[in-house]
Amino acid sequence: MQPIVFINNISIEEQQNWLAQFKLLLPNEVILLPEQINQAQAEKVQIAIAANPDAKVIARFPNLVWVQSLWAGVEALVAAVKQLQAENMLPSLQLVRLVDPQLAQTMAEAVLTWTLYLHRQIPEYIAQQRQKKWLQLDQPKAQDTRVSVLGSGELGVNAMQVLAHHGYRVSGWSRTAKNIPQVTHYQGSSALPEMLAQTDILICLLPLTEQTTGLINRALLQHLPKGAKLINFGRGGIVNHQDLIECLDEEQIGHAVLDVFEQEPLSASSPLWEHQKISVLPHISAMTNLATASKVAADNISAYRTSGNIPVSVDLKRGY
Repeated sequence: MQPIVFINNISIEEQQNWLAQFKLLLPNEVILLPEQINQAQAEKVQIAIAANPDAKVIARFPNLVWVQSLWAGVEALVAAVKQLQAENMLPSLQLVRLVDPQLAQTMAEAVLTWTLYLHRQIPEYIAQQRQKKWLQLDQPKAQDTRVSVLGSGELGVNAMQVLAHHGYRVSGWSRTAKNIPQVTHYQGSSALPEMLAQTDILICLLPLTEQTTGLINRALLQHLPKGAKLINFGRGGIVNHQDLIECLDEEQIGHAVLDVFEQEPLSASSPLWEHQKISVLPHISAMTNLATASKVAADNISAYRTSGNIPVSVDLKRGY
C-alpha cells in the first residue's frame, strides 16, 4: 500500500500530535512527512493530509489523487492547488475539506455566546464601568432581536438553529436557496439588502472566495439599521476594516466582534486593537478539535481504501 504524505506548516508539537493520533486510527497505513519520502516513493503517493501546505511541496507528488484538509477553511489550499493547475500540474487533484460535527457545535456555541454579548449590551456596560457610571439600559427581548447570518453551510445552519432555539428572530443568506426551520432565508445578491435592512446583529460565517473578498464594506454596512452590530467569524479578508472603522466612528455600526484577520496574529500596530467599539479575539470561535477531526479524516481515508470513492470535494471555481 502506498504511503500517505502529511504536508503541513504547523509547529513540531502539533505535527507530532496529529501523527500520533493517525497512527492509532489508521494502524495499517504508513503516514510520512515529505522529507521522509524519496522521489521514487513520491510518485506512488495518492493521498495527502494537509495543514497549511506549501504548493511547492504538494508539487513533489505528481500522482496525488486527493488531499484531506485538516481545516474547515480551505482558501489557502484552494489557492495552492489553483497555482499548481495553472502551471499544468496535478490537473485532476481533488480537495476534501474537514466536515466535523464537533466543529459545527463549537461554532454554534461561539455564535450564541457573542450574540448574547451584543444583545445583552456587554460592551456598553464595560464602557460604563470605565467611567464609573451606574446606568441600567433598556434591554430588548430575544424575540425582538433580529439576527442575520451570512453563509448557510453546515456551520451557518447549526448556528442559526441554535439562535432560533434561544428565541431570536433569525434570517440567513447564501448564494443558493435553503429551507431551514424557524429561519427566514434569503438567496442571491439581489435579496441581501432586504435582509440587511431587518438586521440588528449581522454574523458572517462565509468562506473567503473571489466573490466574498471585501464583501462587508461601507456600501453593505449602510444597508443595516443605524447602530446594528457585526460579528465576523468567517475570514478577515471578507471585511474592509477601514470602512468598518469609519462606520463605527459615524455610529452607523454600534459594535464589532472580530475573530479573524488577514494577518494573524494581528499586528500590534493595527488600529483594531484599541478601538473602543471593537472586540478582538485571537481566532478562537471554532478551533479544530484534534480527536474528532483526526477521526473524520481517518474515516474518509479508510472509506477510500475500501471503496475507491473520494469524499465530497471542494469546487475549485467557487472556492468551497
